[in-house]
Amino acid sequence: MSEQKHPLIDIRGVNSYYGTHHVLKDINLTIKTGEIMVIMGGSGSGKSTLLRNMLGLKTPTSGEVLFSGLNIHTAKRKELLQLRRKMGVAFQGGALLTSLSVGDNIKLPLRQHTDLDENTISIMMRLELEMMDLAGFEDLMPSELSGGMLKRAGLARAVVTDPRILFFDEPSAGLDPVTSVELDQLILKLRQAKNITVVVVTHELESAFTIADRITVLFDGEIVVTGTVDEIRACKDERVINLINRSPREVQVDAEKYLARLTQGSL
Repeated sequence: MSEQKHPLIDIRGVNSYYGTHHVLKDINLTIKTGEIMVIMGGSGSGKSTLLRNMLGLKTPTSGEVLFSGLNIHTAKRKELLQLRRKMGVAFQGGALLTSLSVGDNIKLPLRQHTDLDENTISIMMRLELEMMDLAGFEDLMPSELSGGMLKRAGLARAVVTDPRILFFDEPSAGLDPVTSVELDQLILKLRQAKNITVVVVTHELESAFTIADRITVLFDGEIVVTGTVDEIRACKDERVINLINRSPREVQVDAEKYLARLTQGSL
């Protein structure tokens, strides 16, 4: 379907549960082709669950997630496989296979999902390593890389098939400030070089404000606001202000529910 008629990702009225816990509450969000969308929120806000719904790894209890107009969760198996080949995922810890070298990790998607010859695959692998400033590291094992290098190697694997959209989970987690800034610049460079749409899940304010075209702030499973960096900075919602100022939230305790949890084990 034409992207002139549909946003790349269109999330409509999504509700998602884990057991009886209502994690996502009536989420409505569009992600435009070519933009960098940052999803922010504190621990337990629903960021990771929203990401899993967008990837088709978790089916919402209600609502729908559309990729260029096609419902990810009702698509036929063949359609879903085709969609997933258009997605790249960079995991929080890199998630490289420890039994494979860095080069073989990056080659893996090409070997599984294309009919390219091995020489072409090797050239594409080296091109991605060059972009990630990892040239010459293809023969190392993941255990021999630093945290920042693991992230970049995982990113290389995520984009080696030239996906239309890249999902990046907590890119700055566990990195020192300088390495975090370098990774932010790499994300911007990738978007420009590959004309790729990027969805980043993070809690790092500086990173979000550096790379985002738009930011969505989640709080207790609900979208508080979606807007540009300037709009987020100017937002008057107390929850957004507290997030920006890193102020701890006040937890309101319902006495009856608290007693029920202690005596009955119910939520």
